[in-house]
Amino acid sequence: MAILILAPFVGFLINGARYKKHSGNVAGSIATVAVAISFISAILLVVDLVSMPAEARRIAVSFFEWMAIDKFKVNAGFVVDQISAIMILVITGVGTLIHLFSIGYMHHDKGVAKYFAYLNLFIFNMLLLVLGDSLLVMFVGWEGVGLCSYLLIGFWFTDKEKAAAGMKAFITNRIGDAAFLLGMFVLFITFGTLNFSELNALAPTVAESSWLGALTLGTMFLFIGATGKSAQIPLYVWLPDAMAGPTPVSALIHAATMVTAGVYMIVRLNPLFIMAPNTMMVIAIIGAATAVFAATIGITQNDIKKVLAYSTVSQLGYMFLAAGVGAFGAAMFHLMTHAFFKALMFLGSGSVIHGMHEEQDIRKMGGLKKYMPITHITFLMGWLAIIGTPLFSGFFSKDEILAYAFHSPMGSPILWAAGVLGATLTAFYMTRLMALTFWGKSRVSADVHPHESSAIMTIPLIILAILSVFAGWIGVPHVIGEHLGHMPNFWEHWLHPLISPIPGWTAIDHTTEWVLMGCSVGLATVSAIVAYQFYVKSPETPKKIAESIKPVYNMVYNKYFVDEAYFGFIINPLVSLSKNTWYYIDVNFIDKMTFWAGDLVRGMGSFARSIQTGNMQQYAMYIGIGVVVALSFVIMR
Repeated sequence: MAILILAPFVGFLINGARYKKHSGNVAGSIATVAVAISFISAILLVVDLVSMPAEARRIAVSFFEWMAIDKFKVNAGFVVDQISAIMILVITGVGTLIHLFSIGYMHHDKGVAKYFAYLNLFIFNMLLLVLGDSLLVMFVGWEGVGLCSYLLIGFWFTDKEKAAAGMKAFITNRIGDAAFLLGMFVLFITFGTLNFSELNALAPTVAESSWLGALTLGTMFLFIGATGKSAQIPLYVWLPDAMAGPTPVSALIHAATMVTAGVYMIVRLNPLFIMAPNTMMVIAIIGAATAVFAATIGITQNDIKKVLAYSTVSQLGYMFLAAGVGAFGAAMFHLMTHAFFKALMFLGSGSVIHGMHEEQDIRKMGGLKKYMPITHITFLMGWLAIIGTPLFSGFFSKDEILAYAFHSPMGSPILWAAGVLGATLTAFYMTRLMALTFWGKSRVSADVHPHESSAIMTIPLIILAILSVFAGWIGVPHVIGEHLGHMPNFWEHWLHPLISPIPGWTAIDHTTEWVLMGCSVGLATVSAIVAYQFYVKSPETPKKIAESIKPVYNMVYNKYFVDEAYFGFIINPLVSLSKNTWYYIDVNFIDKMTFWAGDLVRGMGSFARSIQTGNMQQYAMYIGIGVVVALSFVIMR
């Protein structure tokens, strides 16, 4: 396990020591090999895990005692079990491919060694986050990935807009992190421990009904922390701006690492969360609302990376919807499949940007499939997966979430309808992205000559495309598995020992499941066909529709003016209050009081100095005055 964790850190140290070197191939090779070693170690650990009995699959290591303050004791402990095993494979596996892609993408950048050092540090901190055996060890990695996201999003910090995007991500996440700390405090006061296995073992057997109960408050604070890391309403605003960083960074943050941390944390503590139904309800509502809200914005965006960014926010909403209705296994399933197809699409967008000489506006593309055949085919596989095409990975995970949202005692038809609406919108805006980028007539400027990327960039795309197609088959639902020779649901069996059952759950009947599946797939198909008709066959139609509903279109295009509202009602008033507090209290009161006190002491010192002249006649006069005053006092008395 030490090799798994430390290999990326060694890569960070090596590239960090040579950050002024400009050899992209050497820096990239060092970083990629470091993460690949970590990936191999992860595979070996998972193989050991598989060989163990299902109920005892756990590899734990405690390196040293970290803190011991009265009853508060924390070890630097790490654990690999069924849940963390999934995460380390995704982080190191997809991370290796992203590093490999980066060698080609960042080859000519002057800060390439520094870039790869940051990338390795990101992987190291994410591994700390998912392997930690307690909330406090997790929090170290949690803060570490926050730092790395700041460094990588603002990597080209000489551009003020990119530097501001990095700062925005950092500050927004600090809000969530403050809530995470409060959640830890509440849980420690309540249970006397922050260790995951101990917390889960101490989870109550009766659900807590009060909104102000310790368990509800603790889990709610942790969820607020998750809304920051995993970009849910209202703390999602940093993620689209994170596109300011290099495209492989977007793939790393959106697909393999940081944004999945909140989902992982909730699944890790699922015995606690399942006993806090009020928190679960909030999680489900926020997840469903985010899935729909972000999807509507994705329809109007023209930056290829921004479309994918809002897609990530929406897909994370699905994961939280699943967690909120008690489908923790489905949440992890979608986390894994999303990692593959979203990493594929972000790296594919990087290939497009690279081939288009840094152009990102999809309105200036079109017809690129003939210039970039490999990028087009692989991107096509990601598109089919994300829109939920049957038998592709996204279909299995997304429809499982929708089934739970409808049938779970913690779900409702309204949550299911929101999920279906999100799926329908996803099919529309992702088809729009495909159509404007790869299909239809070319709108490429005459001075731009599109070209396919090099093999070092297309090989990761091919591997991720294969995973996007076939990864979902490890979680085939029973209703389909029965028609495939009683194919078992390996994913369900793998996670079963660590996932708490949903209170009051009854098996969903096959007819209902087929109907639900048909509704979501049918609506997504119609939506994709309409988008294809709009943007390939009749490209003037969307413009006419947008013009006819211009106020609505402008609102969605401007992202519902949420950033402007934050600035108008929160940020600017706080800045103004801070300036006024500084001016009237600090400058005009505290400073003046200190100046007055200083002047008083200085005046007293000047007076004392004035009577210490060394002149004997003056001293004799003072003595005479003193004698006169003393005699006068005696006589008067």
